Amino acid sequence: MSANPQWDVSRALRVARLFHLVCGVRDACVTPFLTLYLRQLGLAAPWVGILMGTKHLIAASWAPFCAFLARSHQKRRVLLTASLLGSAGASLFMVLVPPLHRDPGDRRCNGSHSLTAEGPPPGVALTVTVTLASEPASNSAAGALSLPRERSSGVAGTRGFGEGPGESGQEPFSYPPSSSVGSTQGARNRSGVLHPDTPGVTDSPLKGAFRVVSPPLPLFAGGTALARSANQSAAKGDGRDLGLSLEGLQWTFIVSLGSVVFWELLTSPLEQVADDSLYEYLDFVDATDRYRSVWVWRLLGTSVGVCGIAALVGPLDCFLAASGPRGVVHFYGYSLVSALALLVSIAFPVPVCRRREPSYRTVKALSLVVGDPHLTVLALTIFLTGGATSAVQNFLFWQMKDHGSSELIMGFSVALGLLGEILLHPFKAPLLRKLSRVGTVGLGLGCLAGQLLYYSFLWNWWSVLPAQILSTLSHGALWWAVTTSIEHLATPGTERPLSALFQGHVCESGASLGSFVGGFVVMRFSLPVLFQACCVLLLLWLALFLSIQPRLPQERKISYSKLLAVEASDTSDSEQGTERDWLVKAMREEHSDWRG
Repeated sequence: MSANPQWDVSRALRVARLFHLVCGVRDACVTPFLTLYLRQLGLAAPWVGILMGTKHLIAASWAPFCAFLARSHQKRRVLLTASLLGSAGASLFMVLVPPLHRDPGDRRCNGSHSLTAEGPPPGVALTVTVTLASEPASNSAAGALSLPRERSSGVAGTRGFGEGPGESGQEPFSYPPSSSVGSTQGARNRSGVLHPDTPGVTDSPLKGAFRVVSPPLPLFAGGTALARSANQSAAKGDGRDLGLSLEGLQWTFIVSLGSVVFWELLTSPLEQVADDSLYEYLDFVDATDRYRSVWVWRLLGTSVGVCGIAALVGPLDCFLAASGPRGVVHFYGYSLVSALALLVSIAFPVPVCRRREPSYRTVKALSLVVGDPHLTVLALTIFLTGGATSAVQNFLFWQMKDHGSSELIMGFSVALGLLGEILLHPFKAPLLRKLSRVGTVGLGLGCLAGQLLYYSFLWNWWSVLPAQILSTLSHGALWWAVTTSIEHLATPGTERPLSALFQGHVCESGASLGSFVGGFVVMRFSLPVLFQACCVLLLLWLALFLSIQPRLPQERKISYSKLLAVEASDTSDSEQGTERDWLVKAMREEHSDWRG
């Protein structure tokens, strides 16, 4: 059998592991940092939430549909090639999205630091005394910042990916003493914008003073120069400048939405099609037990990629982005790794023989979820977990950026959780045996709620790292319990459709709704309030989840006699398909011999 390359299992597994490793690096180049890039473009939390919600919604509906078409028409290799090639090109469209505000390069690249003042961390008040150019320098307080009236000094945010460009307008540099610069919290708490009351008059100490004007609700990403200038223009009643800003916002959002939708349509089917292809390839030779170890390589690739791309962004952005937003290195790296994955996909195992399978697998899996109370409660748990997790994926890096974290620290925090999940995997069986499936789900929900509560109280750039250790339980252990529950509750032939339904439709739908709602919660309240609200929601569901478990009916035990008595329609569309299932056929023969 090994002489035929079609059934060379060892070679197929080596190629599959390499493919998942490269795809993990590929996804890590952009996915964790995408919302930071959108913030750098000038989009506020509601617009980012809409973009990410649309992305998850496409993944929930389009990926399973493409996987079904590829399986039905035996075009899996064509779809793998088209997805990798198309997503490599589509990702570069994000580089072309016009930012709301352009400035001549990053100040750390061109060395012009003369008028750049670093903002303090959130919670530290910034007091700036501005002296008009015509006022003698001796009248200004010691240590105060003295600037000409016709110039403005941009207050840069914290260093890294989301650093906003400096201002180049003609408004004086001024912030209220109670404001905090460089964070969405500070932008929201800013009580007013200071403007000169009588510019050009210096004969009286009272004339030329500053008046406080209340700005409107921020329309743009907090901490960016455009957000400040737009709010200042609105406060002065400059309708023309505000109209231009809103027009730029509309154009940036529309182009970003089109790019994200086109990109997700091409890239979302890749993982499911590759998994189905490898599983069926191994199923033909009864080697599906070796399929379960492939996922580790994707996590390893993600851990390496998220740290590697974060280390490259700083030095390479100076050469690749002389103007415009920072972070284009992420998309160039994504395209390069996609090209490498395309080469590996040429040898990826795709089954040539076609096994007759029912075309209504997803419908049957959905009917099982509706009819089984255990699966219904489990689906609601995954839906809420997906919504809460989307808050972390979309806005945790915003919170870290506001507290001075660099991209390297952000990447390391992601890698820390993934590596912890890999290291904990050998203890999966003892954990499930000790706590039971219900107890492990409760443990995962409790750890996720604790993480969210901890994220709302971050105090500096490294404080997020201890909480990432809980990701091994909040994500890894939770999904282990869900997968084991599906294996116990599913009827014969519906295990994989049920798993795909939970991971694709249910979880992604929850993440979509969480993204839509989360963006508006951040705009109306704050990032900490979003994390705390998700924490409270999970704790309430955890209490309800544990309280209703004793009231659910007993789980049905699936025995071998049931498998032998299963109808032909439950395993295939025709009698011919049933006879091809060697496992059912062999068990029937053994059962008939035992009866004789």
